[in-house]
Amino acid sequence: MLTDIEIAQKAKLRPISEIAKKAGFLASEIELYGSDKAKINLSAVKRLSKRKNGKLILVTTITPTPWGEGKTTITIGLGQALAKTGKKAFICIREPSLGPVMGVKGGAAGGGYSQVLPMEDINLHFTGDIHMVTAAHNLLSALIDNHIFQENELDIDPDRVVWRRCMDMNDRALRSITIRYKGVERTDGFDITAASEIMAILCLSNDLMEMKERLGRIIIGYSRKGMPVTASDLKAAGALTLLMKEALKPNIVQTIEGVPTFVHGGPFANIAHGCNSIVATQLALKVADYVVTEAGFGADLGAEKFFNIKCRHTGLKPDLVIITLTCRALKRQGGVGKDELSINSVKAVKNGLPNLKRHIMGLKNFGVPMLVAVNLRPEDTKEEINEVLDYCSDIGIDAVASDIWRKGGSGGLKMAKMAIKKMGRSNFRVLYPLSDTVRDKIGRIAKSIYGADGVDFTNDAIQQLSEIEKGPYGKLPICMAKTQFSLSDNPELLGAPKGFNITVKRLKVAAGAGYIVAYTGDIVTMPGLPKHPAAEKIDISATGRIKGLF
Repeated sequence: MLTDIEIAQKAKLRPISEIAKKAGFLASEIELYGSDKAKINLSAVKRLSKRKNGKLILVTTITPTPWGEGKTTITIGLGQALAKTGKKAFICIREPSLGPVMGVKGGAAGGGYSQVLPMEDINLHFTGDIHMVTAAHNLLSALIDNHIFQENELDIDPDRVVWRRCMDMNDRALRSITIRYKGVERTDGFDITAASEIMAILCLSNDLMEMKERLGRIIIGYSRKGMPVTASDLKAAGALTLLMKEALKPNIVQTIEGVPTFVHGGPFANIAHGCNSIVATQLALKVADYVVTEAGFGADLGAEKFFNIKCRHTGLKPDLVIITLTCRALKRQGGVGKDELSINSVKAVKNGLPNLKRHIMGLKNFGVPMLVAVNLRPEDTKEEINEVLDYCSDIGIDAVASDIWRKGGSGGLKMAKMAIKKMGRSNFRVLYPLSDTVRDKIGRIAKSIYGADGVDFTNDAIQQLSEIEKGPYGKLPICMAKTQFSLSDNPELLGAPKGFNITVKRLKVAAGAGYIVAYTGDIVTMPGLPKHPAAEKIDISATGRIKGLF
């Protein structure tokens, strides 16, 4: 069996200019980055603004294992399958972070015969967007400390600077650092770039001037009088926008089967909102009959934020949500150990099905039609697959097994036909009104999506909650920062847990992104590497051929 990279290296790519023109973009709107990738100039947004939108499909998943369950692979495979039915399809996914690529989870370009190409470039430096975010983020960090060093006219309290530094790599040694200069000593640290508020701003901005305004709203810290200090106060918005101007243009590539794909923006879903850029999604909807997109990790994270943050901001109304799962993930949620997930066990699959049901119950709050997609793996048995399909039938949810890793679009034809049939009955709604209190919004998410009994707040969080409610930010939506490995805030609590509370340890206003981040459990914004990182297996030959990259 060929590896993902071996399959990708054997594929024949069409010129990306040809793919982009066929998708509906003018030659003047295509900015080439070599022959196989390009950016689309934002002039296309204005030209296409009056066109009617196509149908929007969101792909999410149940609670995943550390290796992922093929949500992006299903997204790509479905897009290819829709194209095979004669529909004009477009795919929108996020850009991979080097942290997971060099760590354990891997990249985000799909797999097998449902990949976007060139996968090596996409999973590495691509068009440089993530590096632009890193540069802009750290420019703001430098401006903050320089301002404090240079007489501190804004009277910034060094102990209340909330803007940390960032880099696009997993490095636990940088989670906490000490900064010393000119009599100032303060604690700082690094987040991974995908957790940067600038990454979220990139993905939530409709145009350059909106991005500039959002960048200026970033709260970097507080003065000694307790007043928020923003990037605009530091006169930083213009320079940050300059560094980010190319990053706002969506990147277009193609799948193995030539389906156009935007790979743009990369916020994590357990820390940020986990969706690709608004610009990419809205552009794709103007040129395609069907747009397939994904939201990170399980439905309790990415899908919830897609609906309550992205759709609320844009007015997008999804026509279908697909819940991806693997028998491997069900076994894990059924209590099977991490080293035993390849065993054949109908009982283990059955024991994990309550996790699927809990995600289904959460998604029903949004009024969007649902379809369950079983992403087949080589070790799956017919008995295990039938256990899932029969269970879904019993609870009234349509389900389909898809062999899109091995067969590409052909392996997803049944899924595509079922998806088309289920559209047109969406009654989309958000989970909570913005007028609710911050406490009530968090409580609604915890109870309706996670199945929690309630929410506990630490003393620090209670104080922050009071400050937020008194100020102008209390009517913002909520972005929950939570582990992806459990519906609760405890990664060891598997399945569909009951009788638990979510604990909010701290709250942070992300004024530029336009939401309030609620940190729960032991969530960290700078991941660490495993004992044996994926980087150990990656190599390149004298001829430039890459190996070990999945």
